[in-house]
Amino acid sequence: MEDMKLLIAALAFAFFIICPRMAGITALIAKSAGLDLIKVTVLGSLVAIPLVAAMVLIFSRYGLIAALAFAVFTDFLSALAMREISLKAGIETLVIALFVLIGVKVAAYVSRFI
Repeated sequence: MEDMKLLIAALAFAFFIICPRMAGITALIAKSAGLDLIKVTVLGSLVAIPLVAAMVLIFSRYGLIAALAFAVFTDFLSALAMREISLKAGIETLVIALFVLIGVKVAAYVSRFI
């Protein structure tokens, strides 16, 4: 029964982690680098496993603000990495990261009225 609970929890996590932002930025990265989208997605997912584990540990030990700081840090690292392939792609990645940061602030502000 414990294995089934783990499988269901892992499946729920897998469904939750998928988001349009991730799909859009992956498409941008692959297109800008002239690489196959599926190859970038699979290899990037493997590389991301320890980063996802780090995010979960940071959140559980230090809270939401620390986890958001880590997320912003990794977004900026992505922009810096993309700059090596294409300055335009690096700037686009940075702008997306800034919009996410602004979105977090706006969401917190708006939710105060609910």
